[in-house]
Amino acid sequence: MSSDDRDTMPTDIRGYHRRTKHAPNRYAMGPGFLDWTSQPSPFRLFEGVTQTPLPLVDETPAFPGPAPRPAALDLRALGLFLELSFGVSAWKSYEGSTWALRNNPSSGNLHPTECYVLLDAVEGLGTGAGLYHYAPMLHALEERAAYTAERILPEGGFLLALSSIAWREAWKYGERAFRYCQLDAGHAIGAVAQGAAALGWRAEALAEPSDAEIAALAGLDRDDAWHRRESEHPDLLMWISTAAAAAPAPEIDLFPLIDAPRAFRGRANRLSEDHDGWPVIDLAGQFCRKPRQPTRPLPTRAQWPAPSFEGVSIGAAVRKRRSAQKMDGTTSMSREAFAALIASTLPGESNLLSAFPWPTSVTLILFVHRVDGLEPGLYALQRDSDVAARLRAASRKDFEWALVELDGLPLYRLYAGSVEKEATKLACLQPISGKGCFSVAMIADFDRALEQDGPFAYRRLHFEAGLIGQAFYLWATAAGIAGTGIGCFFDDTVHELLGLPPGDMQFQDIYHFTVGGPVEDTRILTLPPYPDDRRERR
Repeated sequence: MSSDDRDTMPTDIRGYHRRTKHAPNRYAMGPGFLDWTSQPSPFRLFEGVTQTPLPLVDETPAFPGPAPRPAALDLRALGLFLELSFGVSAWKSYEGSTWALRNNPSSGNLHPTECYVLLDAVEGLGTGAGLYHYAPMLHALEERAAYTAERILPEGGFLLALSSIAWREAWKYGERAFRYCQLDAGHAIGAVAQGAAALGWRAEALAEPSDAEIAALAGLDRDDAWHRRESEHPDLLMWISTAAAAAPAPEIDLFPLIDAPRAFRGRANRLSEDHDGWPVIDLAGQFCRKPRQPTRPLPTRAQWPAPSFEGVSIGAAVRKRRSAQKMDGTTSMSREAFAALIASTLPGESNLLSAFPWPTSVTLILFVHRVDGLEPGLYALQRDSDVAARLRAASRKDFEWALVELDGLPLYRLYAGSVEKEATKLACLQPISGKGCFSVAMIADFDRALEQDGPFAYRRLHFEAGLIGQAFYLWATAAGIAGTGIGCFFDDTVHELLGLPPGDMQFQDIYHFTVGGPVEDTRILTLPPYPDDRRERR
């Protein structure tokens, strides 16, 4: 990156991406220190609204699902769905500090993602249709808007909107925070899809709606939705099918839902008393503002059956998921478990990846360290044959590209040999990347995606990477090990390893992940997520 990228403000999203790259001799701009007095609250709450506590349900089907029969849409089902998607998984305590962990992972455990649901009348929730904010700390729905009509949605499902509060990430990560918000939204897509599967439902992100439509639908364009410097940006809208056939999302005209008579209530809480401004993040959001876009038909994808793990429930996989802080450097995983993990990230996987409505644009580069029966080395997982072919043509000519015999998976060895040092070096010198069973660099088909979908593609590329990360998280937990997303990596040094031309943006590294045997910090006390008397038991 030239000095000009740091000395001048970017004029487009490519400029933002270049400006926020890490390098061995220079990191993207961030705060010089953490101002704990201005740390934003990770919990959005609305004052002056009706709060409806939701049931806490323990019983869930076998992982990864789906449940054999769809559950009826009632408070019990909503409670399980939202808890598995966004609920608190545990409280941690150490030396007088206490913090929450959640079922949806987040960069730095900062949780920029918020969730809203638009529902027809549900018994015990309201007499009419309503817009609700999910409050994870309370495991409750907060009524933001009440409709006069009892039903406003197509039959067989409801809408869920995701949004991001960039300030939560910027407080710690500075200019790179916009990237992390998009990755977190991708993780949230996967969390929602897995939560839906636990009830026999199906989740699908909608490709058409614009940011302005989503903001108007969820009330994010109102003065009472957030405070100055704590703006909440719409990410995407999802259809949650509760029908027996789990049919694809219907065509939904949002304007009648926006214009229908409804009364808004409440005002968002203030997250921080003081703020540092990050104009580049505001610019990135403006660059990537999504217009309404037609859905493009996707090519037929090979179906990869969702691998299962005997004796593991969806509840256990979701609630026990943790972001490992350290790997032991000795745990090895079986060849079968490794195959299951990488199969879970392929586009045809039925529970999580089927929720993604955009083209497959991310190829996985795997640094394999300790997998039984698999030679250590650098590998590539082909998730789209055309994308992988162009990446192969652009990368080093001495790569083998030898197809590995692994349950028919499209896994190619690039070269054999230890890659622990390379994985560690590329992940900002973090040992966790080299001490696991394997780590991953996610390489996006960058230029082509931006040509197809305009600047919004920058966000959907990160959505895809985050969704892949969520699959790794859940299947690693089910396999008895752990994963961790890595947002700090030396962008162009990864490109150099792959032999990509310097300065070229045809392909770009956008996310890293590692899987392995976690080292637990026994000094930290783990507490239950919610009061025990709230949990329903059978």
